[in-house]
Amino acid sequence: MNTAACFHAHHSNIRLIEQALASYNIELVHYVDPGLDRLKHDEDFSSTLVQEKVNQTLQWMRRCHADAILVTCTLFTAVLEQQKQPLPIPVTGIDDSLLAMMRTHPKRYLLAFTNPATVEPTMARYREHLDQHLAGEDKPELESVLLPGLFDMIMRGEQESYLAALKDALHQLAVERKNSCLIAAQLSMAPAAEQASLDSGITIYTPLTGLGASLERDIGITPRS
Repeated sequence: MNTAACFHAHHSNIRLIEQALASYNIELVHYVDPGLDRLKHDEDFSSTLVQEKVNQTLQWMRRCHADAILVTCTLFTAVLEQQKQPLPIPVTGIDDSLLAMMRTHPKRYLLAFTNPATVEPTMARYREHLDQHLAGEDKPELESVLLPGLFDMIMRGEQESYLAALKDALHQLAVERKNSCLIAAQLSMAPAAEQASLDSGITIYTPLTGLGASLERDIGITPRS
């Protein structure tokens, strides 16, 4: 059985990954580091600081007998392609399956965020990735929207309030922007997005969309028999 080390910025993401991959033959070992997100408003906070910390942690996780690494925080995944020290094991970002969908089905995408620190680096990563793989008219249109005031709730541990407020915001956004394919871009948004999809009858994609299939392809996990 493969062992995947999962790198989270918040402990609430552990349950989401465990549930999403419960039907696969894989051992999940979880590492949680909320430090970078707590520092994001400091004056000296920069992408270089994120890159150094993420690289340090990935090197440590690799040494702890992992066969692959899954990075679940969009702030962390935004620096993966700039890693100066490539790892000898596969490293998958939580949004890799969304990028694969965008490459296969180029259209207009609206990415919703609650964490303001992740918007710019994530959108830059998406655009850079798509520029490398698609050309001209084949590239999808990308737009971002920040749902303000919500992320602080989850960092304070107000999980139920966060999900209720986020569900309402995503429902309204899905109805208002039917001309765009709506993506709840952060893993923490997935439960609310699922409920908003049911309420609105409009599909809202999340980082969990296609995650199992993505890991089957990238690290060779198999469904339980």
